[in-house]
Amino acid sequence: MAKQNVADQFVDILARAGVKRLYGVVGDSLNPIVDAVRRNAALDWVHVRHEETAAFAAGAEAQITGRLAACAGSCGPGNLHLVNGLYDAHRSMAPVLALASHIPSGEIGLGYFQETHPDRLFQECSHYCELISNPKQMPRLLQTAIQNAIGRSGVSVVALPGDIADQPAPDKPVQTALVTARPTVRPSDAEIDKLVAMIDEAERVTLFCGSGTAGAHAEVMELAGKIKSPVGHALRGKEWIQYDNPFDVGMSGLLGYGAAYEATHECDLLILLGTDFPYNAFLPDDVTIAQVDVRPENLGRRSKLDLAVWGDVKETLRCLTPRLRPKQNRRFLDKMLKKHADALEGVVKAYTRKVDKHVPIHPEYVASVLDELADPEAVFTVDTGMCNVWAARYISPNGRRRIIGSFSHGSMANALPMAIGAQFTDRNRQVVSISGDGGFSMLMGDFLTLVQLDLPVKVVLFNNSSLGMVELEMMVAGLPSYGTANQNPDFAAVARACGAYGIRVEKPKQLPGALKDAFRHKGPALVDIVTDPNALSIPPRISREMVTGFALSASKVVLDGGVGRMVQMARSNLRNVPRP
Repeated sequence: MAKQNVADQFVDILARAGVKRLYGVVGDSLNPIVDAVRRNAALDWVHVRHEETAAFAAGAEAQITGRLAACAGSCGPGNLHLVNGLYDAHRSMAPVLALASHIPSGEIGLGYFQETHPDRLFQECSHYCELISNPKQMPRLLQTAIQNAIGRSGVSVVALPGDIADQPAPDKPVQTALVTARPTVRPSDAEIDKLVAMIDEAERVTLFCGSGTAGAHAEVMELAGKIKSPVGHALRGKEWIQYDNPFDVGMSGLLGYGAAYEATHECDLLILLGTDFPYNAFLPDDVTIAQVDVRPENLGRRSKLDLAVWGDVKETLRCLTPRLRPKQNRRFLDKMLKKHADALEGVVKAYTRKVDKHVPIHPEYVASVLDELADPEAVFTVDTGMCNVWAARYISPNGRRRIIGSFSHGSMANALPMAIGAQFTDRNRQVVSISGDGGFSMLMGDFLTLVQLDLPVKVVLFNNSSLGMVELEMMVAGLPSYGTANQNPDFAAVARACGAYGIRVEKPKQLPGALKDAFRHKGPALVDIVTDPNALSIPPRISREMVTGFALSASKVVLDGGVGRMVQMARSNLRNVPRP
């Protein structure tokens, strides 16, 4: 039997940790690892067209399964391409192991061809980042990296020179048991008693939930019912908390809707549950705030806290709720529910009524139809930008659907790569990439990956021929839009040229049939939908400064001869603009 080399040992340890596949692009220093994968039946090599796609795909797989996923890049430029997807995975708390293969070990530090220093470059987007410079470091270093990724919920990076990977592994390596699951963290009784006292004393309590409420839906509902609390959520909390929620008051933030903003500002006590909500301008500064989070570094970094509770949300609420006195007065809750219903009726549904003849197609209408026709168990991957808005407002969670995107890192071009990783977890599950034309065209080469690997991902392309969110940002800043227009091809024709199913939709009446046909298709499919470029997202709270900026921008556009465009924009958004 041939002696095992370091690459073989590396791949064996990944398999022991539960990794099923390694996403990447083959090449030079990575070749020993790729060959080891070829000879190991426990893992598959997933050949993508861009390493950024590999990292996004691994991050999505980890988010869907909760298990360790892995990606790899060859030396220098190859592994540098991983960085954006790894930043996203790390900020999404997705356990990912990244292999950054390296130049020959004897040439490090001498300006060799393609030389970089991955052990330095990836420090900021990882919990653990180290270089294997000697075979004797295996397997302990890789095991340490794996346990950091899993135990701390994030990225670990291992840099491995190609010549080291090809060397014989140590004769009798010590293989310790691997950590493959995280424990729950329970606060002390003293901390729970403090939170009990705060809740019992408060008349109006609001719960604001993030992704840390995953798996704790029942516990949050029990708490809200007992203390008559409205429940708002951040975007990453939507899929976990909005469904089957009689206390729902919507989402706060730039993409928000409903009465979440009012509920968080008009309460006596705001409880932040498992959220690292980044927009502190949307959080109150004049109410009592308590925060529960399993990551202590998140406590208090967005707002001034009156109580910080270090613990897993589910376990904390299991200990907390039985100790609370039930509240009988639900006036505050009912007031917020009424405000929320009025907001939904007046804003969120504005574009989905009587729009079956509107051309170009309203994107809100597209999202509404997509929500209706997609499977109850579908996974939606969402591009950053306006697609975030349509998904946040119109895709309905139900406890079985998943909605993932670059919600913390905010990268463009994430939806298609994430769909690849999501689809690999279950080829029979419907995976829908909600893509914008800007994001899709940025990593469009990996549409070929869908075809080559016969992944039945459905790309629903919101094609407004512009960078819509950037255009809105410019207008709010009082600037005319500039450099935001895209000259696009017929993306459906491109899809067909690649060997996939492609259909273009320009009229609303074509939309339901086109989506149904794409969903019925057995392989990859793309639906290119020409949407209204003048449909803009209007935040639920608009300051006078923001209105002034928008008006200034409008006047600049008019002076530049864009009056027709501003008239169209006014017509598109008239019903959606709340009064400041």
